[in-house]
Amino acid sequence: MENAVVISGCSGGGKSTLIAELSRRGFAVVPEPGRRIVAEELAGDGKSLPWVSLEDFARRAIDLGRRDREEAHTLKSRWIFFDRSLVDAYAALADATRDISVTDSLLRRDRYHPTVFLTPPWPEIYREDAERRHDFEAAVTEFERLATIYPALGYSLVLLPKAPVEDRADFLLAKLSGN
Repeated sequence: MENAVVISGCSGGGKSTLIAELSRRGFAVVPEPGRRIVAEELAGDGKSLPWVSLEDFARRAIDLGRRDREEAHTLKSRWIFFDRSLVDAYAALADATRDISVTDSLLRRDRYHPTVFLTPPWPEIYREDAERRHDFEAAVTEFERLATIYPALGYSLVLLPKAPVEDRADFLLAKLSGN
């Protein structure tokens, strides 16, 4: 999906806030699978929480991410912004299982726009909450893993500036317009 733009990067780096801003501006958006899974698990038995079983969590994120992509095909929008992608979910599964071969299918299918926007580690805005229980150091490790895997899969990375959300949205949209 050439119009499916991924916003990924550091947990707690402002992805969801940026997604909300892009939605406010009228763009189609797909919320982060992980947050939805955690909310559901907190209300249920909790067996697939990332801090209980990262492997189960990642497998659910892959399933949900695939459903999100299928549903996104029906959206009528020049750009569809994804808060994380299947690449993030597969990277989490590879981390949980120590099996890097799980990402091989991403080279051939489940492609997104060739440019991926990454939120950098930003300690001034990072906050743990009920759905994000890992510390900033773990978030940085996750960022580094994603900053490695996306280029390995043929994506170009653009690091989003540490700036107010409106400026970040303007920056992202300018980059997509070729400016």
